[in-house]
Amino acid sequence: MIANLLFKMKKFLYISGILTFFMLMSFTYVDFYSSMTKVDYIDGSKTLKFTTKMNTNHISDAIKINPNTAGFEAEVKKYVNNNFDVYVNGSPKTITFTGSQVSGETVWVYFEAGGVSDINTLKIKNTILLSAFPKQINLVNIAYKGSQKTMNFQRGKEVNEVSF
Repeated sequence: MIANLLFKMKKFLYISGILTFFMLMSFTYVDFYSSMTKVDYIDGSKTLKFTTKMNTNHISDAIKINPNTAGFEAEVKKYVNNNFDVYVNGSPKTITFTGSQVSGETVWVYFEAGGVSDINTLKIKNTILLSAFPKQINLVNIAYKGSQKTMNFQRGKEVNEVSF
């Protein structure tokens, strides 16, 4: 009887150990690909100000340049200009790169679009990192005259539009 109980206990511990192993394996490292852009409307200057937060390694891989080199900011500027378009009330707006900052694992990118007097519709094409990372998700949060809107971009949904 004791031998039977010990056998069942060993079997229980063995099965528990295997289940615990598989459960712990489910928490293995998975890279998350995303960018976050905050858009603020500045009424006094009639400007849309954009602040984009990206993973340093991801943007570095996409533009194929080390973030610690002198040409990094110029390549980031070119990349953003080629992968982010803004349309206000159906008209394209020129975006002006105002700078970037590498802070450890994060790159902050700053740009703006001027001459925006009133927004009825805001359309954005955001393909940042989508070609480099198939599971990339780009979020854009917009603050305009007390209203908040959020856009989501991914492969197959590179363009989004909101109305105010």
